[in-house]
Amino acid sequence: MKIAGHTLGTPDHTVPEALKLFARAGLDAAEVIYQDDYTSGLPIGGTAAAAEAARVADGEGIPVIGLTPYTTAINATDERIRGAAVDELRSAIDTAHAVGANRIRVYSGAWRPGQQDHAAHWTQLVRSFQELSGPAADAGVVLCAENHFGTMTQTARDTAKLIRAVDSPAVRVLYDQANLTFTHDEDVDDAFAVQGDLIGHVHVKDLVFKDPNAPFVASETARVRAEERAVMSRVVGDGTLAWSPILRRLREVGYNDVLSLEYEYRWHPQDLDAPEIGFRRGAEHLRTLLRQLDLETTGQNAEVRS
Repeated sequence: MKIAGHTLGTPDHTVPEALKLFARAGLDAAEVIYQDDYTSGLPIGGTAAAAEAARVADGEGIPVIGLTPYTTAINATDERIRGAAVDELRSAIDTAHAVGANRIRVYSGAWRPGQQDHAAHWTQLVRSFQELSGPAADAGVVLCAENHFGTMTQTARDTAKLIRAVDSPAVRVLYDQANLTFTHDEDVDDAFAVQGDLIGHVHVKDLVFKDPNAPFVASETARVRAEERAVMSRVVGDGTLAWSPILRRLREVGYNDVLSLEYEYRWHPQDLDAPEIGFRRGAEHLRTLLRQLDLETTGQNAEVRS
C-alpha cells in the first residue's frame, strides 16, 4: 500500500512546500485540500496553482492522488444552493484530472442530529452523487463519501446505504475508523461488515480519549471545536486505534491502495509533533505493521504448502 501525506497536516506550507516536505518525510504520495484561502490548498478553479502542483509533484516523485474539498451543500433542498455545490465539485473533478488525482473526498452534505426532513435531504444527496458520477467516471476519478460527523454519512451503515443507492463504480466509501471511533459508532468489525466491500479510499489518524464516556458533540462539520472535544489527536501509533487489525481487514477485502495520513495539525497543533516529524513517524509505524502482515502471510502460505 502507498502512504500519502495530507495537507491538513501542513497549514503553514504552500502546496509545493508540502509536497517537498512529504518527499523528505519518506512518503509516497499526497492528498491535497481543495479550498480557497488555505495556504496548503489548491484554490477552487485555480488552474495555474494546479499546474504548478502537478509540476512539483512530478519533480519530487510525490504524485497528487486525491483532493479534499469542503463542499457541504449537496444535500440542500434549495435547488440553487445545491446546484452551486454540485458545480464546485465538478470543478474539483476537473482539477483532479489536471493534477493526475484519481479520488476526491466528498462530504455527504451537512446534517445535524434533530434536523428536520431527513428524507428530502437524502434524496438530494443521492441525486447530487448520481449527477457527479458520470463526469467523475469520464475523468477517471472516484468520489469517496467519508464516514464523517456533521454529514448524512456519520456511520458506516449510512455510508454504505448511500453508495448502494447511488449505484455507480465512480462513488465509493472513504473509510475513516478514527471518525467512527470518536463518534461512538461502528467498531472495526462492524464497519467492515457493512461497508468493507465498498471502500475506495482510507484516512489514517490516531487519538486518545480524554473521557471515553463523554457523548460526542460537534457543532461544525470540518472539525470539533476545542470546547467540544472528548479526544486528543496523536501521531499514528501513539494513540488507541489498533491499526494492525484494520490493515489486515483492508487486505482481506482486497484493498491494496492508498493510506492517507490525515494529520490534524491544521486543527489541533498543540496535540501533535511538527509535521515533518509526525508524518515520518506515522509512515514508519504503518510500514512496520505492513511488514509484519507480510511476514504473517508468508508464514501462513508456508504452512499451507507443507
